[in-house]
Amino acid sequence: MTGAVGIVLSEMERSALERRLRRRKIARADATRAEIVLLAADGCSNGAIAKAVGVTRKTVQSWRGRFAKDRLDGLDDEPRCGAPRKIGDDRIEEIVTRTLEAKPAHATHWSTREMAKASGVSASSVHRIWRAFCLQPHRVETFKLSTDPQFVEKMRDIVGLYLNPPESALVLCVDEKSQIQALDHTQPMLPMRPGQVERRTHDYERHGTTTLFTALVAATNAATDVKAGTVIGKSMPRHRAKEFRRFLDEVERNMPAGLDVHVVMDNASSHKTKLIRNWFAKRPSWHVHFTPTSWINQVERFFALLSEKRSIKRDAHRSVGELVAAIQSFIDASNADLKAFRWVKTADDILAAIERFCRRTLDVHAKTA
Repeated sequence: MTGAVGIVLSEMERSALERRLRRRKIARADATRAEIVLLAADGCSNGAIAKAVGVTRKTVQSWRGRFAKDRLDGLDDEPRCGAPRKIGDDRIEEIVTRTLEAKPAHATHWSTREMAKASGVSASSVHRIWRAFCLQPHRVETFKLSTDPQFVEKMRDIVGLYLNPPESALVLCVDEKSQIQALDHTQPMLPMRPGQVERRTHDYERHGTTTLFTALVAATNAATDVKAGTVIGKSMPRHRAKEFRRFLDEVERNMPAGLDVHVVMDNASSHKTKLIRNWFAKRPSWHVHFTPTSWINQVERFFALLSEKRSIKRDAHRSVGELVAAIQSFIDASNADLKAFRWVKTADDILAAIERFCRRTLDVHAKTA
């Protein structure tokens, strides 16, 4: 029996092996190999390493020898033998190209079965190829680019408020979620159980609608009890400038005195009537910032949470009163456990991303023209 192979590590190798051990997302086998080599470098015998790591002496001897021969590269798995490929690179390129540049005769997009029939391979092979190249012909996403001629100026203004609000000021994101329906399902719900999701009837009864006017404190740069993440909400039956004016009065009652208030809102007609303009004109410390596009208004994120967690569409409400109470309950719970939305992208980052998207869109249309 020969003696154990001696292991001497450089600083770089020891550092790399220790990083493997500390890394959370790493295969257990890779971490074990790194631990074997580190213990071997510390002078431990094969038997002691096997006992400490929980493997056999032969495993320790094997990885110890491979590291001594090939260093860090020796700890990687070697290519395994297997059946030769039946689909060559030319056929794969043909499938990918057809997926990207052509459509089936009587459909808007390819399915795995249709592509398999057209290409002469199995549907499972098409699925593997699409997965390898991240192709999903069945999916489609929507996008909307703002046509506001002052998009850049408005976007820089509002993002600047989020990231660096003025001194002694609050930033409010204001909007309304209209036509929230009080729906009640026509038959009892079947609760979730192992192996079956919750079930409910697809039809429902309408019991009226309400509009939720909401103001979200997006940022603050003042010593005040009103913290970022605070939500002020009020449900009303109509969605007019008259109701919006009443909501602004409610917001003003909840705002501390002596601070500038910057209001971010969209270009809805009810936000620009003479009644609303006069309201802001009488309050010089209130400043209006109109958004060039809806996604830049952070209150939209709160509306998404309301729909997701309060499950307006999943809940059953037999009256508008029940619906309003459920919405107010969610707002109260949100204010009791404040979690402000954190805007992270600068205006330059957003504009650079939009530019890349526009250039990619133009390139695609130039190729198909």
